[in-house]
Amino acid sequence: MTWWVALLSGVGLLVVLLLLGLPIFVSFLILNVIGILVLFGPSGFGMFANSMYATGTITALAAVPLFILMGEVMFRSGAMEVLFDSMDRLIGKIRGRQYVLCILLSAILGALSGAAMAVAGLLGRSLFPTMRKRGYDLHLSAGTILAGASLDPIIPPSVLAIIIATLAQISTGKLLIAGILPGVLLTGMFLIYVGVRLWLNPSLAPDVDADALDRKTGGSALMALVRMMPALLIFFLVIGTVILGIATPTEAAAAGVFGSLVLAYFYGGLSWKMVHDALRSGVTVAGLLLLVMCCAVMFSQLLTVTGAARKLGELVIGLNLSPGWMLLIMLGIPFCAELFLFLDTVALMMVLIPMYQPLLKLYGFDEIWFWTLFLIIATIGGLSPPFGYTLFALKSATPDVSMADIFKAAWPFVWIMLFGLLLMALFPQIVTFLPRSMG
Repeated sequence: MTWWVALLSGVGLLVVLLLLGLPIFVSFLILNVIGILVLFGPSGFGMFANSMYATGTITALAAVPLFILMGEVMFRSGAMEVLFDSMDRLIGKIRGRQYVLCILLSAILGALSGAAMAVAGLLGRSLFPTMRKRGYDLHLSAGTILAGASLDPIIPPSVLAIIIATLAQISTGKLLIAGILPGVLLTGMFLIYVGVRLWLNPSLAPDVDADALDRKTGGSALMALVRMMPALLIFFLVIGTVILGIATPTEAAAAGVFGSLVLAYFYGGLSWKMVHDALRSGVTVAGLLLLVMCCAVMFSQLLTVTGAARKLGELVIGLNLSPGWMLLIMLGIPFCAELFLFLDTVALMMVLIPMYQPLLKLYGFDEIWFWTLFLIIATIGGLSPPFGYTLFALKSATPDVSMADIFKAAWPFVWIMLFGLLLMALFPQIVTFLPRSMG
């Protein structure tokens, strides 16, 4: 079997299985079984078992269930409500304060959970009804929630970043840290966009005094900041210890779980039921992700056996494309696949990472820089109509809002994120400065 037949057959079958609605790990499992039978026969299943075991026991992957568990505890313990109320007080009396609250709160939640769909659902249930009641514009309200939630896979800790680092065999800590400045940049761009829209059309937000009447948090801004401090310490436990070289990402994740339990006790949300529910949800999500990882690594090994990855690199060399065009194509493929084929972000990563690895070496792209851009473009795909998963998470939390309105709300922020991605491509230091400072 020639390499291009193997490549097109494998990727084509995977796309068909995913479009049929099969779970990701089942699709990869079927593909791997067929590939092993075709390439090796029944004797190849021993290699399959060894590959699954080797992937499942990678130390870096221990951070995945720990970060998921930390986020579950934070969401279920009441800590998020404290952050919401405290941020509401700190922002003060400005026009469009709920827009600002939504974006800033999402950035903080991204530093504590990293789950875009969870944050979109949380803000859709809690903040969105309040914004509509106070007279905020429906489309800009939904758009800020969607944009804010899309920050969460970028700002560490990010489960997607850990998956990419593991498959691409690069430093997990550096890839996590690389998301900090891009996350800050995109947050600032969202705030500027909202400010300009309000300056051009003040009717998009209610009167300042009326907007501040039903704040939940009483007391001074200082007290609000004091109430937030315990939650912000979790950020130091998770990210600060990695930047300072005190802990590995896995150790930092374990410290984050411990810190989230202490925080739950501090806020009065710690209970056996809460811990049980968080563990059950965390184990379910993490178990599925690790199954996908094991099956996807085997898929990349089969591509190597067929010679597809090497031949693809040779084919690209023959095209004599400039680095700029090559970067555009490599980032355009995952964006278009999510935009038009409704393919899951994780599934796309599993397919493309082993194919992209030799291309990065051929073109001399900085791996931390490129995979951060890859993570961001995958996140943008999750925000883009008509099949972005973040859109459906908001729709499920706001059933009375039409999908047409949600699509309309999302597009301006898709373009903002694409512009931010262009800046990071033109000025790589935005991404690489912090990882390089780690040494």
